[in-house]
Amino acid sequence: MEEDTTQQPPHGHITSLAVLRTHRKRGIATALMRRSQLEMRDVFAAKYVSLHVRKSNRAAFHLYTQTLKYEIHDVEKGYYADGEDAYDMRCMFDGDGKDNQKDETVETPDLLVEGGTAKTDEVGDASQSEASPKDD
Repeated sequence: MEEDTTQQPPHGHITSLAVLRTHRKRGIATALMRRSQLEMRDVFAAKYVSLHVRKSNRAAFHLYTQTLKYEIHDVEKGYYADGEDAYDMRCMFDGDGKDNQKDETVETPDLLVEGGTAKTDEVGDASQSEASPKDD
């Protein structure tokens, strides 16, 4: 949730999401996003959640627009340190407390947390992760 409580309506913001390359295409990012949205809505009474995504990040843009039903709110010129623009995107929650996504269950692998890192049954090489924020 955003820390500035003077803004109305209350909302959440996703700062960064990354999944190891070896663990992509398993629904992990979708499950993480849906769960975080659910918690923002139910626990903090958020009306929407926002995020920024690079204009060049087609995979993330597809996830947010097609799978998670985010909409472009604005374009932030030069948002990233390298000067690239970002889409300012939002997913609005309906007045009845539901987000604008279909109700479905997402199955994901059980994650074990060891030493601050998440591991699954298949061990991926941590050096293959993308460290760029807000890109997946």
